Amino acid sequence: MSNCRYLINSCIHQTYDILDFRTTQSSKTRSYYVRCQNSFDQTLDGENGGNRKLKILIAGGGIGRLVLALAAKHEGFEVQVFEKDLSAVRGEGQHRGPIQLVSSALEVLEAIDENVAKQIKEAGCVTGNRTTGYADGLSGEWIIKFDLSSPAVSRGLPLTLVICRMALQDILLNAVGLDIVRNKSKVVDFLEDPSKVTVILEDGQQYDGEVLVGADGIWSKVRAKLFGEREAKYSTYTSYSGVTNFVPPYIDSVAYRIFLGLNQCFVATDVGNGKIQWFANHKEQPMSNDPPEGKKKRLLEKFGNWCPEVVTLIQKTPESMILRRDIYDRDMIYTWGAGRVTLLGDAAHPMQPNLGQGGCMAIEDCYQLIHELVQASESDSNVQISEEIVLALRRYANKRLWRVGLVFAASRFASKMLASYKPYIEFKIGPLAHLLTQQITHPAIPVFRAFLQICLPKFMAWITAGHGLCLKR
Repeated sequence: MSNCRYLINSCIHQTYDILDFRTTQSSKTRSYYVRCQNSFDQTLDGENGGNRKLKILIAGGGIGRLVLALAAKHEGFEVQVFEKDLSAVRGEGQHRGPIQLVSSALEVLEAIDENVAKQIKEAGCVTGNRTTGYADGLSGEWIIKFDLSSPAVSRGLPLTLVICRMALQDILLNAVGLDIVRNKSKVVDFLEDPSKVTVILEDGQQYDGEVLVGADGIWSKVRAKLFGEREAKYSTYTSYSGVTNFVPPYIDSVAYRIFLGLNQCFVATDVGNGKIQWFANHKEQPMSNDPPEGKKKRLLEKFGNWCPEVVTLIQKTPESMILRRDIYDRDMIYTWGAGRVTLLGDAAHPMQPNLGQGGCMAIEDCYQLIHELVQASESDSNVQISEEIVLALRRYANKRLWRVGLVFAASRFASKMLASYKPYIEFKIGPLAHLLTQQITHPAIPVFRAFLQICLPKFMAWITAGHGLCLKR
C-alpha cells in the first residue's frame, strides 16, 4: 500500500493525512459468532437467535447506492436504502446532465444484472464508436483523439455510452424495488456495537443492520461521523450546462469533444434523440450572480470568441434550458471506513467532472464491495462475524485504492491543466506589441500535446477496459 500511496500523491502533488484504521477500533473483546449454513443463510448467535441474512444499510439513493442495493439483492442479502429526497436526486440529474458509462462500468452492470444492463444500453446513446477527445477552444483544432472502441472490442465489452441520469435512476429504482428504498429518510447519525450498526434518521427512527455503507455523496454525513466534519472546498470553477435540439453536421463522426481554454473548458456530447448536452466551466468566485439579461448572455461574453462549434451550441440553447452550479471538491482519503461502516463513490473519493469517471468508479466500487461481503458470508469456520465483516470492508477499500487513486489524480491533473493552458503568446506591451493581431504558438504547447498524445490514449484505454477489475460471471 505504501507504493500506491506514494504514486498517487506524486500525481496530484499533494500530501493527504493517512488515517490509521486501528485507532478507530474498539478495545472491547467481541464474542459474536456466526455459523454459515450456506452462502446467505446464516445463524447468528445473538440475543434474539434465529436465522436471518446479513443485512446491509445504505445511506443515499443515487446511482452508486442503487447499483449496490441491486447487487446485494441478487446475492441474497437483506438491504435497505435510506434517501432523503428522491425528487431532489432527479433535480440534481437535470443540473449534472447525462452520465457517461464506460465499457468497464457497463461490464460491471452486466455481471450484476444482465436485464438491467440491457435496459440501460437500450435507453442510452452509444458514443464509444465515434471520435472523442480534446480540442483547442479558440481554433477548434483537435489536440488528441481517444479510441474507446478498440479496448472494448478486444475484450468483448459493450461500447461506452451516455444516458440521462434520471432515466438511469428510474431503471435501477424499478429493479431494486420501492420496498427497499425508503424515501424521505435522511441518515444523520449511526451507532455501532460489537453485534450490529444502527442508523439514526432525521425524524428519530432507528434501523439495525450488520453493515452500513455511506454512499451519500460529497456532503456525506457518514463520512463526517467517521472522520470528522471538514468543509468541502470550492474548486474555483462554476459550471453551466445546457441541452439543445440543434444537431451539428459532424454528429455521425464525433460523439464527445472537450474544448480547452485558459481557466475555461467547454464539453459537448451527443445524448441521442437529436439532442446535444454541453457544459461550460470557467474560473470565478463561488455564488457569483449572472447579469439580468440571463445566463446565455454571460456565456457568450465568456466564450463568444471561441470556435463556431462552441458559440453555435450556446446560441441554439434556450435560456430556460441553461442551468448553473458551483463545483466543489474534497481530497481523497486512504481509509474508507471503520468497523462495520464504510464509504462508497463520492463519499470516499469525490471527483471533479473533468474525465466523467465519478459515476463509473462508484459502480465499480459496488461490485468489489459486494464481492468481499459474499466471501465473508461464505466462511464455513466458527469465526466472529464482526471480524469477518471488518476484514471484508478493509479488503474492499484496499483493492479499490490503486485504480480509484489513479483516476482521482488524473481528474485533478486535468483541472490544473486548465489553469495553465495558454496556446498562444501574448505581447501586450513593448516592441512586439504589434504582433497582437497575429497568433504565435506558445513553445510549451507542442510539448503539452506530445505528452497528451503519448499518455492519454493509454490511460483512457486502461479505464475503458477495466484493468484491475476481477469480474466473475
